[in-house]
Amino acid sequence: MKDMKKVIYTLALGAGVLFGTASCVSLDTPPYGSESDLTFWTENEQAAFATLNSCYTRFYSIYQLMESEGATDNAYVKGVTSTQYMANGALTTDHSYVKGMWDGFYAGIRLCNELLNNIDKVKSLSDELRARYIAEATVIRAAHFYELYTRFGDIPYPTTVLSVAESKEISRTPKADVVTNIIDDLETVVKSNALPASYGAADHGRITAGAAKAFLAKVYLFEGNYGKVKTLTDEIMASGDYELYPSYEGLFTVEAENCKEIIANVEYAPVTREWNMRDLGIIPPSMGGYCNIAPTQELVDAYIMLNGKGIKEAGSGFDKNNEFANRDPRLAASIIYSGNSYPTEGGATVIDTYEGRDAYGTTSDVTPTGYYIRKYFDKNTYVSSTTSASINAIIIRYADILLMNAEANAELGTMDAAVWNKTIRPIRVRAGFTEAGALDYNAANIKEVIRNERRCELAFEGARFKDIMRWKTADIVLNGKCHGYYTGAAVGADEGYVIIETRKFNPEKNYLWPIPQKDIDLNKNLTQNPKW
Repeated sequence: MKDMKKVIYTLALGAGVLFGTASCVSLDTPPYGSESDLTFWTENEQAAFATLNSCYTRFYSIYQLMESEGATDNAYVKGVTSTQYMANGALTTDHSYVKGMWDGFYAGIRLCNELLNNIDKVKSLSDELRARYIAEATVIRAAHFYELYTRFGDIPYPTTVLSVAESKEISRTPKADVVTNIIDDLETVVKSNALPASYGAADHGRITAGAAKAFLAKVYLFEGNYGKVKTLTDEIMASGDYELYPSYEGLFTVEAENCKEIIANVEYAPVTREWNMRDLGIIPPSMGGYCNIAPTQELVDAYIMLNGKGIKEAGSGFDKNNEFANRDPRLAASIIYSGNSYPTEGGATVIDTYEGRDAYGTTSDVTPTGYYIRKYFDKNTYVSSTTSASINAIIIRYADILLMNAEANAELGTMDAAVWNKTIRPIRVRAGFTEAGALDYNAANIKEVIRNERRCELAFEGARFKDIMRWKTADIVLNGKCHGYYTGAAVGADEGYVIIETRKFNPEKNYLWPIPQKDIDLNKNLTQNPKW
């Protein structure tokens, strides 16, 4: 079988030809002609394989995952088309980012429906491959629907390739029904045993049996069905298929790609399929980039001390004048603060955010918060003139399974030292904690401890947005001032911390995004969400 990375790259270029304009618009995409349709599926032995690989071109991206942090208290994202508008209450019904997300997910769903609606026409496929391809496409489609309903609530739920006329008449399916359908699909895949536990190198990145089960756990987690979450994550943990990578910092490097911690990811490859650190905006100007996504002081403050205490807890030992000393090692691995460094050829590049080219400021290229992102920096392919990167973007990893299991146990009232010791403790040991205060189980405020652990362990991996939405804490963490680092200034600051902006979140409105107005204008059967 062909190398998946190369196949996906080729199909990403050709998908627009094969599927009309599916890569640009959503529900109103015209189908390709019936004659070419018949020829493609009945006379092309590679039809199912090629179409399935095209489904993967829409299956998440590093940009989607990381920029979602801007809609949370973890980051500030620049730009009028960014997630920042979700965080500060400035979102509108015709916002281009919302429209782009809506179109993108439905374009991905259409690609999956192309395969699922036509795969039986490919007579040369073995029963085993047919079942596997169907399972892969079903999981990918379920992930797209999951991303849509968690943002928009009730959504159109097409399971066939729509004609233009049909796309202008389809109505919104109630969220509860969408959730039921997604769960039914994923449960069917899990029970079918059609997916392998792993693949060979040429097929890395494809959906595995563990990935299907993990996505199902994600859906149940969002819905607050902690019993199901516990059962599924217990099974994944007992399978022996996954384990934590020895180094937290090393996990986000090329060397760790496809290690046993990774359950689902986005495959990239040097030259043929890469992402650009400059375009993503995670490297400072002195290294050829500009800052588009900046960590907030609120996120920095969430990282605990080495003794296990929060920085505001009595006995923590936190010193504002030496605020990065004795902190959770994941802070230094994830965030660039003044004096921290990027690993580069020949050693390390230290960044100064107080003075010089990378200093805090309000211009378009420098950090507006005093911090840069360090996680996912690719020293292997980094060149100041191109800043290309080929590190795979992680969608789900084993640490998330452990965190979900811990949260489920805490919510069910079954959390104890034994559960702690197989979930949170190994995560902290891997991070670099050694003191008993951080490693030993303590029942006090356990739910908040686990929630904060998720925040710090999974920062910039796309988890925080879903978490504050399902916990219904967005109206707490996204109302009020958003801060940057401590300067001690008396003007334009809050107790010496830079004020980035004042955020607003209306709980009666903002827990759902607006349905794009352009789609409502085209389809009289689409209704708008409350208060929009």
